[in-house]
Amino acid sequence: MKTKTGRYSGYIRPFSFAIDLLVINVLLLYMTDFPVKTPFYFVFISISWFVIAANLGFYEVYRYTKVISILNCALKQGTLFTLFCLALAFYESYNSSFQSIGYFTMLSLLIILIVKLSIYYFLKKYRLLYGGNFRKVILIGNVKSTDPLQQFFTENPDYGYKLERVFELENNKSRALEESFDYVLEHQIDELYCSMSDLNQNQINEIVFFADNNLKTLKFIPSEKQILSHNFTFEYYNYIPVISLRNILLDDTLNKVIKRVFDIVFSLLIILGVLSWLTPILAVFIKFESKGPLFFIQKRNGLNYKEFFCYKFRSMELNDEAHLNQVSKNDNRVTTIGRFIRKTSIDELPQFFNVLMGEMSVVGPRPHMVSHTRMYALTVDKFMVRHFIKPGITGLAQTKGFRGEVEADEDIINRVKYDIFYMENWSLILDLKIIFQTVINIFKGEEKAY
Repeated sequence: MKTKTGRYSGYIRPFSFAIDLLVINVLLLYMTDFPVKTPFYFVFISISWFVIAANLGFYEVYRYTKVISILNCALKQGTLFTLFCLALAFYESYNSSFQSIGYFTMLSLLIILIVKLSIYYFLKKYRLLYGGNFRKVILIGNVKSTDPLQQFFTENPDYGYKLERVFELENNKSRALEESFDYVLEHQIDELYCSMSDLNQNQINEIVFFADNNLKTLKFIPSEKQILSHNFTFEYYNYIPVISLRNILLDDTLNKVIKRVFDIVFSLLIILGVLSWLTPILAVFIKFESKGPLFFIQKRNGLNYKEFFCYKFRSMELNDEAHLNQVSKNDNRVTTIGRFIRKTSIDELPQFFNVLMGEMSVVGPRPHMVSHTRMYALTVDKFMVRHFIKPGITGLAQTKGFRGEVEADEDIINRVKYDIFYMENWSLILDLKIIFQTVINIFKGEEKAY
């Protein structure tokens, strides 16, 4: 159970997007007859560029993306953006030259494309000359199945994949898999590529279990005859098909930005609108009933298994078991005011400070105590997958009744099932639905809210 490894270019897309907006707005100021004194046009046209790009995947450029794909997407982006600007000029009916708008959109796209391709080729040269921005990978499978991808990694170092080793499965498959797992952990391998045709279902399950519980990226090399589930994602390295096992939507930079902006806005609303006046009131009741601090601070595991301090209003008397044992029904450690704030989930509100600091999200898998996380990681299949995204104050599993104390194996198994579903099907609408359902459940009352 180690922190996820890898060298990812998380800042490239936001940087590229910022440069593009700067180009568009500067050229808009000097090349068109839009009423530039009105900020509305700058904002509206910038938003239109963003919306078109988001729908076309204009910024979804990966190390294996072909230049022709970038050019094809840029053509669509430029066409739709030009049509939008022309439509806006026509709708506003001001004396603007359609020719000047055409020049503006063409020059904007040209400069943006030059910057985009410059970054693309710079990264290729950087990987080739300095060995940076790379991912360490291994191949698992027979020579016939893995040879094309092995040649691709060897002959294309500019893609940034460093092939560390190939594990053949022609003799003792079980032993080869064990060796590969040990190698991955010892050498901090980022990605595993496995030939599906050389493995039986049990072996595939074993590899999936290992990758999920050690936060490793797992991808499969398919055979032509294999039928794929809709959960698999196809990627092409040159003309070689590769399957990505788990499509986590929040790995996408745009989705991360959307969710982060929502988290900041929502947490500020709660902190300023609720906690600003509720905190001093609760401080009086909590401290009057029992000695101790206002807040209960406990280590939890978050994104990529990193530990952070989770904040709650203290609902129990000070005791030595708080960091080891979950609260149970009729727990004598819980104070009178504690029962109320736990029943209404008010005790969780300080976690909006965790959200504001970027350690948590409003919606996501609920974080567990460090001791419980270690225990469940060893006993519950796919439990570690939950740490691919930030933990949340509420989550899909909690709205389905799987919150609070884990009384049976079914509780934690279903919690993991719903958390994985959330990761693979995330949307802002789903977040809003979960928040709404959480509020409804608070007013209805929940059996396990104690």
